[in-house]
Amino acid sequence: MYMKQSMDTGSQLSHSIALFHKKNARRTKPGALSADYIVGLTDGEGSFTVFLNPPNEKHGSINYRVQCRYYIKMREDDLPLLEKVQKFWGCGRTYFQREYRENQRDNYRFEIFNYDLLKRVVVPFFKRHPLESKRIKDFELFCQILDLAIAKAHHTKSGLKKIMKLKSKMHA
Repeated sequence: MYMKQSMDTGSQLSHSIALFHKKNARRTKPGALSADYIVGLTDGEGSFTVFLNPPNEKHGSINYRVQCRYYIKMREDDLPLLEKVQKFWGCGRTYFQREYRENQRDNYRFEIFNYDLLKRVVVPFFKRHPLESKRIKDFELFCQILDLAIAKAHHTKSGLKKIMKLKSKMHA
């Protein structure tokens, strides 16, 4: 068993070296992130999240508020990478997030939460460049909830119930 693993690793290494030395293996724009990189980064550090905020009668709100958010959260020292992510998308915001939990570090979060940008930019991108991890399930549920929120389904009891049911299946 050990010999087989060792040979597999050697094969992967020589394959990687061969690809590295290929003339076209370099990126055309140094420092620019590729679509594949964004997919991988999202698979590892990203999230498709939905928040449901109850009505705030104090402000005249009678319906739940649905917040759909795509974000990538990284350690404080990875801010330059998140700035490249924001440049890749051409939209969204990057902001500092203080961490109060023990054994956790402060971080930065790149986030897109505007419904129009999510629907026009983010969703089509991930449909063209599918995720590889379990986040694909969250993305599919996120898309359904986003469509319902855009249609203001949460303004009815049945629509809100449907959104809540979909949301409960996320991050499971």
